[in-house]
Amino acid sequence: FYFTSGPGEKAPKGYLLYMGKDKHENEELIKYAWPEDVWFHVDKESSAHVYIRLPRGIHETGPTWYKEIPENVVEECCQLVKANSIKGNKMDNVSVVFTPASNLKKTQGMDTGQVGFHNQNLVFKAKIETRKNEIVNRLEKTKRWEEPDLQADLMQRQK
Repeated sequence: FYFTSGPGEKAPKGYLLYMGKDKHENEELIKYAWPEDVWFHVDKESSAHVYIRLPRGIHETGPTWYKEIPENVVEECCQLVKANSIKGNKMDNVSVVFTPASNLKKTQGMDTGQVGFHNQNLVFKAKIETRKNEIVNRLEKTKRWEEPDLQADLMQRQK
């Protein structure tokens, strides 16, 4: 699923957000994430994997490039993962973790859709007190279903 965030300084038309439909698609998203992608997930609970695609090359601008996501867009990503978590959606004060997609690690024996991190220092948390329906509803209005060839898209991006 694809969504469009609210505008930001570096994306006046909004950022591309995307989310896996199930744990199998999440595996594909992990495998074919772009260098500019940042991953969001409800901490310690089952939830959707939501990614934001930042402008091309931003990951080469310095070690804190992923911290330059506007606060309102971070909140949108957090609200989207909260809304797509069976437990998290019903809870208040939910922690959402986010990290560059390149920091995601798969090891042998992990369940489908499960991830670890290469560097815990690159994992950040945001606290979401309550679900904000106005944010979730606005994002839902931008939702579109596509079945991209993620591997081909990544290969095209690398050219």
